[in-house]
Amino acid sequence: MYDLIPSYKFTNSHRKIGEWNHGRVVVYPDNRVEHWLNGHKVVAYTRGDNIYKALVARSKYEKFPNFGLAEKGRILIQDHGNYVSFRSIKIKSLK
Repeated sequence: MYDLIPSYKFTNSHRKIGEWNHGRVVVYPDNRVEHWLNGHKVVAYTRGDNIYKALVARSKYEKFPNFGLAEKGRILIQDHGNYVSFRSIKIKSLK
């Protein structure tokens, strides 16, 4: 979603190179989504609302029907050609 929605910038949200960042994505039953980085909410949106649909329609994802609206699926973790490491990845269903 960072391609569609600019993240909020905090001066201390990113850790230094060589230190671990803590990321969290929370998806609520009403389709609200929050992306957190080191305790700071950096992106928030609602999947499927009119703003979301307009953002997708004006993006490179517009050619993918129902982009980002699947009820279930796989988690994609990516890099952009740089060295990256992940640890302690957990997926929880909150009740």
